[in-house]
Parts: sequence; C-alpha cells; structure tokens
Amino acid sequence: MFQLKWLLSNLKGYRLVYAVALLLSIITQSFFLIGPIISQNIIDIFISSENAVENIQTKSDLLIWLCIAMVLFVLLRTGIQFLAKMLYEITSQGVLQKVRNELFRRIQNQDMHFFDTHTRGDLVTRLTGDLEMIRHSIAWIIMLVVESISLFLFTVIYFFTIDVALTLWVLSLTPVLFVITRIFSKKVRPRYITLREKLSRLNTKAQENIAANRVVKAFAREEYEKEDFDKYNKEYCEYSKKAAMTWLTFQPYIEILAQALWVVHMLAGGIFVINGQITIAEYSVFSALLWTISNAMRNLGMLINDLQRFFASISKIIDVYYARPGIVNNHEYTERNRIKGDIRFENVTMKFGDVTVLEDINLTVKNGETVVIMGATGSGKTTLMNLIARFYDPTSGAVYVGGKNVKEYEPDILRCNIGMTTQEVLLFSDTVDGNIAYGKSDLPFEDVTKFAHLACADFIEKMPEKYETIIGERGVGLSGGQKQRIALARAMAIRPPILILDDTTSAVDMETETQIQENLTKLDFECTKLIIAQRTSSARYADRIVILEDGKIRECGTHDELMASKGYYYEIYSLQNGTDKEAV
Repeated sequence: MFQLKWLLSNLKGYRLVYAVALLLSIITQSFFLIGPIISQNIIDIFISSENAVENIQTKSDLLIWLCIAMVLFVLLRTGIQFLAKMLYEITSQGVLQKVRNELFRRIQNQDMHFFDTHTRGDLVTRLTGDLEMIRHSIAWIIMLVVESISLFLFTVIYFFTIDVALTLWVLSLTPVLFVITRIFSKKVRPRYITLREKLSRLNTKAQENIAANRVVKAFAREEYEKEDFDKYNKEYCEYSKKAAMTWLTFQPYIEILAQALWVVHMLAGGIFVINGQITIAEYSVFSALLWTISNAMRNLGMLINDLQRFFASISKIIDVYYARPGIVNNHEYTERNRIKGDIRFENVTMKFGDVTVLEDINLTVKNGETVVIMGATGSGKTTLMNLIARFYDPTSGAVYVGGKNVKEYEPDILRCNIGMTTQEVLLFSDTVDGNIAYGKSDLPFEDVTKFAHLACADFIEKMPEKYETIIGERGVGLSGGQKQRIALARAMAIRPPILILDDTTSAVDMETETQIQENLTKLDFECTKLIIAQRTSSARYADRIVILEDGKIRECGTHDELMASKGYYYEIYSLQNGTDKEAV
C-alpha cells in the first residue's frame, strides 16, 4: 500500500536500526519454542520413558543442564527483547522528529489558498495526534505484527514436524478467522476516518475559542461556548463509542475461536494419543505452544483495530505532505536584492470561487509615490495589496513590480522587499525588540529604537523591561493601537522599497495618526507607500487617492481633484469632517 511505502521512505537513516530491531524480535519469538522443546526432551527421557528412573540416576547431569538451559534462554530472550524495544524507540522518535520537521516545513511553504481551506485546529491535530499515531505504529503496532506472524509461523512449522494431521486439525479454524477479520476491517476503517474528522473539528473549536477568549468574555458568552463545545465533544465521544463498539462486537468471535482451538486440540490430540499416533510428550508440546496460535488470533483483532486508526492518521499526514502550493517558493535566495518600488496592475481580475473580488483593475504607482486606497468594506482593498506580495495570483491580468511580472520573482525576494502590516495584527510571544526586528534578526538596537520612534511607539520606554519586555501571545497586554504601532515599526525596520499599510492607524488617536503620517515622509530610504485607510485624514496629503467600489476603481486622483468631483471621497470627507464644503 502507498501509505506503507511512504512510511518506508521516511525510515531513511533508521532503516538498518529498524531492520535489526525487527530481526531481534523474530529471534526472541523463536526462543519461545525453546522451553517447550526442552520440556519435551525432559518428559521423553525422564518421565514417560520406560527407563525413566534409570535415566534420572545415570543422566542427572543432562537433566540439570536442560533446566539451566531453560532459565538461560529466558534471560537471553528478555535481554534481546529489551534491546529490540530500545531500537524501536530510537527509530520511532527519530522518524517522528524528522517527519514533524518536514511536515512543518511543507506547511510553511504552502500558499494562502492552503490556509484558507485548512483550519488551524486540523493542522495542529496532524502535527500532534496523527504523528503520534505513526510513532506508535512504528514502535508498537508493526512490532506486534512481526512478532505475532513470526511466532505463529515458527509454531506451525514445529507442529508440522511433530504431526501433520494434528496440526491441520488445530489450524482448521483459521480460515474462519480471516473471513471475520476481513469483515471487521471493512466496517471499522470508515468509522476511524470519521472519528479523525470529529477530533479535528473538536480541536478547531477549542483552538478558536481559546484564541478568541476576549471576544467570548466581552459578550458574556462563556456558557454558550461551553454548551457548544460540549456538543462537539459529545459528537466525538459518540463516534468514538461506535468505533469501540465495532471492536467490542468483533472481539467475542475472536475469543470464541481462540478457545475453540483448545477444544479441537483436546479432542483430536486425545484421539491421536490413544491411537498411538503421538506421544504424551508431543501432546504436551502442542498444549504448551497452542497459546502462541490463540494469542496470535487475539492480537490480530487488536492489531487490525490499531492499523485502521494508523491508516486514518497517515492519510491525513500524506494529504499535507504531498500538498503542492500553486505559488511555489523555493527559498533559494542568498541575499536580498533591492528592487524598485514602481507597481502596475494591468487588467487584473480576481475571483475566489464564483465571487468576483476585483474586476479589470488598471493602476500604475510610481516609485516613491504615496497612494491611499479607500472604499467600503468588501470592496477589494486588502485583496489588491495581497496581489502585490503574490499571496494570490490574479485570475486574469498581471501585476508588475519593478518592471517585472511578480510571477518572475522568487517569492522570498519579492516579499523581503515589501514591508507589510495586516488588518489583524499578530505579534509573537517574544520581546518587543524581537518583534520589531522579526524581519531582520541582525537589526542593530539603535535601528530598533529609531523605527519604534518613527511608529510613535514611545510607550515602549514606559514598559517594565522596555524593549526586553516579553509580549504575550498575540500581543496580550497591549492595546490595539500599541500593537499596530509595533507592527508598523516591524514593517519599516527592513527598509523596504514598498510599504503596504492595511488600516494601520485605525486604533490610534488622531494626534498620533498625524504624527505617524509626518514620520512616514521622513524615512531615510526610498519607499513607495500604499496605505489602506478609512479616515480621510490619512489620505489628504497622499500623492493619489484610489477609491474602490465593488472591486472596481471608481475614483482616482489627488485630494483636491476628488473633492472637486464630489463623488464617494467627497461624501466621506464631508461626513468625517462635519462639513459639506470643499476643503482646500
């Protein structure tokens, strides 16, 4: 199967260790036959033999050595088993680490479409629970499969050397077992696939609720969220019970067959002893080793159960492992090549499914210009900016940066030339210094403070540890305006030729916003600035203002030109400034 081939390929580097572990497991299973074989010799020579008493007197040394051999083989088997389990653990942990790193790397390389279609809770489940199931399979399930099969085969081969007919009688029930196992595997696999989906939904619900805990508390919806989570939890538990019941329904059949082996052995074996076809010693060997076959039957059900869970998990891992981004980023650049900041949209249309977000956009932004993008919510402003950084490719048309189609750039080279702040400000659980220098880890501290001041983030100086203050996850402990200003400093700190600010000053006061606008004109590097804004105060002094409406450019010009045209911009300006007079 493909899943097993994938697993084998990821054992690279540990294949020899794993092969040795499997070989040791097979050897230890063969040792289980040593005890009964020695017992058979003891019975034949010292118990059931006509010369038993004489043999005890004349061959007492042999009896002692046979008893010592039984003890030594048990100790040796235990030591080899311990070594094998160590090798299994080394292999499973090594493969787990390697696959988790590779999986995380592949997730990082995915484009925005991937993250639009995969929930965070589901991806976390794949990186944790699903990978742990693979580790468990390598260290335990496959080991049990190999041990059960090898012990079964060793026992059957040895039985055949004693008496073929009795062996066939003992094995007469195995075809029934395989039929039942086949039926069980068909039933249980879809249940575990569904159960895996329910677990993903449960984790997504928990992750979203924890991330949005402030919103939950702000609306006093704790009780509602508890009930909603309980609904997902109950659903998962119900499907878990169904999967367990499938196994519990199957288990009695296995147990009945396992016990039936003893009945067959007693009846057939007793007849064979009475007829003189086998000796008492040979009958006792069958009795001593019959557990290996019955145990293999019991293990088979449990292993099928675990293997179905393994296949459900590994399918989810492979789904991400082989997912290929539409926008490929090879991360092959060695140094940052600065590109010019001129931008051109040429007949750009963007659709998400059947929804048209941008339609026939034609816009040219000169190097060093400051352009403000305005428009109602959902007019396509953020999507327009995302096309510049090539988070998405347009459905039709082309976007040019520095005179080249963005598709001709390695995404890393393009994006390291773009400083961007997003609508949803995300800060990392790191120091203030680490967050501002995120885009350039070797940024001197003097530059960190410089860009913090340009972003009007002087509040940092009042924090307990100043720039060494640890920011909580997602900026917990900071106001919305403070997070926006740190994000702005982070975007400017890489000195990009293109700066994209998506509603960056929406949470700051008017005075601070004015100061930030002035500071943006004082940057010591050439920079094209594209600013998404809702306030006309951010747009008044821009070189140009672009108004988007329903994904189309409705107005484009300077403040004075748009005021004179008395369109959308004029209306918004009048509403925000409390006047219907033209401002100069």
